[in-house]
Amino acid sequence: MPKFLVKGSYTPEGSKGLMKEGGSGRRAAVEKMLAGLGGKIESMYYALGADDVYVIADLPDITSAVALSLAANAGAGVRLSTTPLISVEELDAATKKSVAYRAPGA
Repeated sequence: MPKFLVKGSYTPEGSKGLMKEGGSGRRAAVEKMLAGLGGKIESMYYALGADDVYVIADLPDITSAVALSLAANAGAGVRLSTTPLISVEELDAATKKSVAYRAPGA
């Protein structure tokens, strides 16, 4: 199943909600949301800095990742960015593909 890195930054409203339900409450909500899309959490961490939360999630496909991002970003509590992760094996397979590339102006 494809993996995605989901980074989130809580808004002031989202931070208030997080303080009310705690980190484990938020994790349960994320687990439920991902399960509804046919996915699951591999890991979830809170952080200090530009992003407040990091989730590595297994999701069945890119459209599920887009649906997750759209739903969360349509709300007022968090701003997400979602990055598809590439496995070592996928990178190895990519290095074996032939690409007919020509540099601009070459």
